[in-house]
Amino acid sequence: MVSACLLGEACRYDGRSQRSERVLAALDGKSVVPICPEAAAGMGIPRPPVDLSGGTGVDVWAGRARALTRETREDRTEAFQDGARLALDAARRFEVPVALLKEKSPSCGSQRVYDTGVLRPGEGITTALLRADGRTVVSDEDL
Repeated sequence: MVSACLLGEACRYDGRSQRSERVLAALDGKSVVPICPEAAAGMGIPRPPVDLSGGTGVDVWAGRARALTRETREDRTEAFQDGARLALDAARRFEVPVALLKEKSPSCGSQRVYDTGVLRPGEGITTALLRADGRTVVSDEDL
């Protein structure tokens, strides 16, 4: 499973891709399940940037943190959780053991995420759910 933006899909919040030649080279000849939890949940492209507030993806699932738009502070937590559930459904359906996801994303970050505008150690909402289900999640920055 791979973040679709890394494969060249223009699905980021700003309507761009994050195509990574390093990721494409590492995946050459491998079966890939592309995902964008935010687009899958119907959040639109482009969409307002979102930060976690009050903690990490683990904290969101525990009810201690939220996913809020950066400027208006609109609560998008439920949509992010819906997208994470869709990613988990795909991982189960295609028996995906490892996900290679985009770092710093409120959904896909595996080591660092933005908490109220500050980059902090932690994982995103989709990463937290995938890991809780026993799947390995690695960062695109680790390639």
